[in-house]
Amino acid sequence: MPNNHATPQDAEDAYYDAIEEKNLEALMSVWERSDDILCLLPMMPAQRGSDSIRTLWEPLFKGEITLEIEIRHLHWIETDRLAIHLVEEKVSSSGQPPTPVYATNVYRKSDQGWQLLMHQNSPTPPPPSLHVPSVV
Repeated sequence: MPNNHATPQDAEDAYYDAIEEKNLEALMSVWERSDDILCLLPMMPAQRGSDSIRTLWEPLFKGEITLEIEIRHLHWIETDRLAIHLVEEKVSSSGQPPTPVYATNVYRKSDQGWQLLMHQNSPTPPPPSLHVPSVV
């Protein structure tokens, strides 16, 4: 059953809280009930629809790995019914140093409130090299 999130930010907070808590039901309640939903994680095929997204996340939540995610908001585009959030996720797992990734989260407002329509993330680009090549 979807939760009634009053704002896109409420839905986003619930999404990342569910990941950190390894709560699959809470995670799925953030997603819109639609065949349009899409989740694309790095190095994995895109998953479309509730059943596929549940199947994607289920083994991650059942495993021993715990995730902590720090979010930095980079850019938001919001209208009355659609919101696009570009964020940097700093993901740390089981005591490892954080790995930054960029994520795009798309939310859509319905009569049930704001719900997640799409989540896509990818590695951030490497830092610029400190070495500047000499011009010959």
